[in-house]
Amino acid sequence: MVRLETVLDSWKAVREDTARAVEDFPSAELDFRATPELMSFRELGRHILDAGQALTGMMLDEVESFALPGIRERFKEYFSPLATDAGAAELAAELRRAADERCRRLLDRSADFYAHIITRFDGQRVTRLEMLQFVKEHELTHRSQMFLYLRLKGIVPPTTRRREAKK
Repeated sequence: MVRLETVLDSWKAVREDTARAVEDFPSAELDFRATPELMSFRELGRHILDAGQALTGMMLDEVESFALPGIRERFKEYFSPLATDAGAAELAAELRRAADERCRRLLDRSADFYAHIITRFDGQRVTRLEMLQFVKEHELTHRSQMFLYLRLKGIVPPTTRRREAKK
């Protein structure tokens, strides 16, 4: 059995490393993109922030289906008011604040809330706890892009630094 506290602690750890990556990236180069068609570093950080807010906000509001027409437009209701051109310090702080706030609210929900079946974007039926795990997996995917951008700038990502420090 997967425990809610474990999922939330894991998501907060992922989010902390996302925020650290934002702080580590050269502030003057936040709009760097590996290729023209990819999101910039700043856009990746903002996407992680807004997607986490929208998905968890809709879960907390007990949205039954994420496979509805126009659902992506509805996401915007949950986006952070942080300016899209915010600097690294502001973006990192908002990433941390948003995750802390969401985790507090998510901890208040019952086991029945998390056992409830909802519909994901692809039509798959999942529990809310499984959807919360998906939110973390989505963040990990984009965080790995951010880590690649760090590497392209010669910066060691926070997870690698932590592992090397233990040696």
